[in-house]
Amino acid sequence: MWNPKKIEKLAKKDFERAWIETKELLPEVSIDRKYPIIKPEFGKPHPIFETIEKLRQAYLRLGFEEVVNPVFIEDKEVKRQFGPEALAVLDRCYYLAGLPRPDIGLSDEKIEKLKKLGISIENREALQKILHEYKKGKFGGDDLIYKIAEVLNIDDALATKVIDRVFPEFKKLAPEASSLTLRSHMTSGWFLTLQALVKRKPLPIKLFSIDRCFRREQREDETHLKTHHSASCVLVKEDVTIEDGKVIAEGLLSQFGFTDFKFKLDEKRSKYYAPDTQTEVYAYNEKTGWVEVATFGIYSPVALSRYKITYPVMNLGLGVERLAMVLYGYKDVRKLVYPQFYEEWRLSDREIASMIRINRKPLSKELLKIAEKIVKVAEKHAKAKAPCEFLVYKGDIIGKEVEIKLVEREEDATLLGPSWENVICVENGNIYGVEKNKAKGVVLPLRYIDGIAFRFAYEIEQGILSGKDKIITRVGMVKSLSDVNLTLNEVARRYIQAYEKTIDIRGPLFATIETKVNV
Repeated sequence: MWNPKKIEKLAKKDFERAWIETKELLPEVSIDRKYPIIKPEFGKPHPIFETIEKLRQAYLRLGFEEVVNPVFIEDKEVKRQFGPEALAVLDRCYYLAGLPRPDIGLSDEKIEKLKKLGISIENREALQKILHEYKKGKFGGDDLIYKIAEVLNIDDALATKVIDRVFPEFKKLAPEASSLTLRSHMTSGWFLTLQALVKRKPLPIKLFSIDRCFRREQREDETHLKTHHSASCVLVKEDVTIEDGKVIAEGLLSQFGFTDFKFKLDEKRSKYYAPDTQTEVYAYNEKTGWVEVATFGIYSPVALSRYKITYPVMNLGLGVERLAMVLYGYKDVRKLVYPQFYEEWRLSDREIASMIRINRKPLSKELLKIAEKIVKVAEKHAKAKAPCEFLVYKGDIIGKEVEIKLVEREEDATLLGPSWENVICVENGNIYGVEKNKAKGVVLPLRYIDGIAFRFAYEIEQGILSGKDKIITRVGMVKSLSDVNLTLNEVARRYIQAYEKTIDIRGPLFATIETKVNV
């Protein structure tokens, strides 16, 4: 386990040195180590990507071919597609910027700074060549430190100091905007894709793409995020009509349990759609009622002509997040997409119960069987009057002759205390130890004696291996989970503390195991 405070302290002193020294915090593992096979385990999908996968299969069943549309769009393409609306659309686009490559010279002053770092310049021209090649873009910035270290024959840590202390040009760099934008509408990508494919594929052309779009929203709220997924399709054929959009919308959405549909002309009327074709799709099922889930329209012949696309094109699109909110019953898109940030932390009783584990167990199969024998003897003689002793096992274990007994030496007692058969249950986030007939909530299939038997077997094993001739292990009054050989995952413990829940498993157990070993 890393020590975050140690790492932070190192980083404040010298970031590059701290980066190197963190290898001391990592466990040493041989690259030749043979790792055990990890058993497959079914994980938990995110609702967004589960919805995306369902949409993919739905489109494929309708006969659409999947494509990947461009994400980076030149602003001139947006102007070609949206016409007079382009400036308003670009206002909601993210423009991409990058740091310029500085033109760095090797002055005498910089040579002196290198010498102060203990670096001798035997080949000044070689270093200057590296800096010139970087300026020309012959290699990327992530290779610069390596290249400088190589030409100066120094390590990466010192090369990083060279960048930081000798070449201030890097610190003065400011991003410069380009004409590239991040795709704000899937339509921006469709025009480019269709321009490339319309002469290569026979009609009809049926394509779909599900991918991210980016909007420069002023703020994120219950219904708006700065990035979302669009599930969009196009149909290209000579006689495309509004009816095609209706058929595809119904065919797609009926696969999600929607049974009735309404279509309404969209008042927004984007200029990349032909007049009076932009249509809102409303769908109904018993769970959600009527909801708006999609929009379709026929692309404007004017916009298509700018890309030399001579056939009509129907485009349908829906927001994946919008559909997922409907399907999963969310009112706030932030909670749907980013539950780790916006959803209240809640663990179910079953989740908490799954985080309770046996703490110590013996490694050998022999001692695991001894744990079972301890439980059987305890069940049979729990109420026997003390003083008493009962043989659990006599024979060979790990090459030693042993005799194991469950005992109670104290007068006027019983072999086991009354809590030996208590169970662990989780109810409303609280963990209780109670009698089985009083248990509520999620009940673990573990009694106190089951956990203790594993601990007894573990300590017998450790004692034999360490060469002891007598091993006595006793449990008295139970006050915590560890007293019955149980451990609680830190996540569940933090949850219980955060919500002021209770862990109460107190009870008298009083069990003693005596083991004699013939050494």
